[in-house]
Amino acid sequence: MSLIFCFVCKLQQDRHDRPTQVLTCVFVHGCDSENTPEDEDDLYAAVYGLEDEYAGLEIYEDLMRTEQQTSMKQAEVDVRSCCLSEIKQTEERYTETLESIEKSLMVDLQDSILNKNALNLHQIFISYKDRLLIYGIYCSQVEIAIAVLDLIVKEKEDVRLKLEECSKRANNGKFSLRDLLVVPMQRVLKYHLLLQELVKHTNDAADRSNLRIALDAMKDLAQYINEVKRDNETLREIDQYQRSIENLNQPLISLGRPKGDGEVRLVSSVDKKKLDRHIFLFDVAAIVCKRRGDNYEMKEVLDLNVFKVTNNPTPDREGKKWCYSFYVTHQQGHTGFELFFKTRELKKKWLEQFEMAISNIRPEKANHNSHQFRMHSFERITSCSYCHLLLRGIFNQGYLCVKCGLGAHKECLGRLGVCGRTGETPPFLTEMVVFKGNGRPPDAGHCGLAGVHVHVVFISHRFSDKVKHIKILTKDGGFYIAESRLFKTELVDYYKQHSLKEGFSSLDTTLQVPYREPDNGNTPRAISRAGIFSPRVVGVAVARYDFSSRDTRELSLLQGDVIRIYSKMSNGWWKGEVGGRVGWFPSTYVDEED
Repeated sequence: MSLIFCFVCKLQQDRHDRPTQVLTCVFVHGCDSENTPEDEDDLYAAVYGLEDEYAGLEIYEDLMRTEQQTSMKQAEVDVRSCCLSEIKQTEERYTETLESIEKSLMVDLQDSILNKNALNLHQIFISYKDRLLIYGIYCSQVEIAIAVLDLIVKEKEDVRLKLEECSKRANNGKFSLRDLLVVPMQRVLKYHLLLQELVKHTNDAADRSNLRIALDAMKDLAQYINEVKRDNETLREIDQYQRSIENLNQPLISLGRPKGDGEVRLVSSVDKKKLDRHIFLFDVAAIVCKRRGDNYEMKEVLDLNVFKVTNNPTPDREGKKWCYSFYVTHQQGHTGFELFFKTRELKKKWLEQFEMAISNIRPEKANHNSHQFRMHSFERITSCSYCHLLLRGIFNQGYLCVKCGLGAHKECLGRLGVCGRTGETPPFLTEMVVFKGNGRPPDAGHCGLAGVHVHVVFISHRFSDKVKHIKILTKDGGFYIAESRLFKTELVDYYKQHSLKEGFSSLDTTLQVPYREPDNGNTPRAISRAGIFSPRVVGVAVARYDFSSRDTRELSLLQGDVIRIYSKMSNGWWKGEVGGRVGWFPSTYVDEED
């Protein structure tokens, strides 16, 4: 990197025929061979071209302004004196300018060249990590900023014209302000990708190790930024729920993140009466409502801190609606409830979500080594006391020991040493929640498949509120629905993109949201037996850290686990499989194998 100062002086005649000195100063930073003039004439031509370009701005006259002579006659007579005076004044001003450049620029520049080279590149990323955390807020608000900008441009023509003028002046209209708003987000989320490539192509062991530290820091930063963005989306989702539920006497944000909502039939242990209700499940409580048009009337709040969930051991009556249930029982024997659902799949989904919520507010290792960890909203950006990775998001980011004040991820509970304080416990902290939001990865379940025989497979497909059972036929070692199209392995993937009407004229739809396969122990896994629905593996990774799932769609990991990667999302979450379990996990917790 080079820094060149070019000072060019020339004399010209002004309207009073006085010789006037024009000094053009050009700063060239990072010159490259493609833009470097081939000879001295080209160099000066470029300099004088800059002078013409900025002539209208009167940069020189403003910088070198001197007091006008009181006597025009004296100026005409004593030209020599004027020249000497201007030389003196301009040189004094240039001396001041050069001194300021040396003090404010050259010292830092020299330090940068001498001390910040390729050997300690990693230190730059490590030292700047905390300062880059502000991009979490920027990235979470950039979409709103773009929407506001679009609205202003649409409604105010003068603003639109001015922005177009600025764009043409800055880059010949190639990029608009709208385009430039996303550049900071793209750049900060690219650092870990660039460092990842550097690590791959660095042979020196010491340099590779140092770059690895920088890579971990930037991956942690990227994951934090994505979580802040998702938390802001979650807050907007919570606000929508708050507006739709009537006579609600508490802010929903105090109940944590939403985990889902849907229809349920509720039976109280007191009167045994079945009631059609709509439930909103949060991490700390389930709100039971009665639907009133587009809104909901709150009827009951089930505080999950004092309830436990148990499955109904009674065999499900196959084919009957509203016969799949589980119990929500009060721990002190107060009123409990039985929740009924339309299908086995819905019951399984809700049972898992209830169990996950209770696991989050009462984690297994919360009291390990005399600690008392509670889910908590940290006002300041905080790192885990065990793994030193960031507690991500803007609220309810992790767990806080109410005795010693240490913060930790859920997966790091139980790994910390003995609690440093055993005195009185401070008041109970109620801010509890786990991750969930619009930006969360899509459902991680398998297609619900039922094999009647080993070699006979059906797809159960819901369309227009009816369930259709589609038989998968076999021929010449392949599989098909319509004889005109034979597949070896890609049948499901194909019909995710193409209509089923090829084989069934009344089914003009595609395979969309898969259900999880019921775990009743009697249904053989058509996936593993036939092998036709195995997802395509796009890579293999090894877990560097433990990860504890906080949502039923997430995949828990142990350090050293080998994960088969099925898909990757731009928000930092990947879908994969470990030991037959499929789910989403943060990409920053693993190393992908080459």
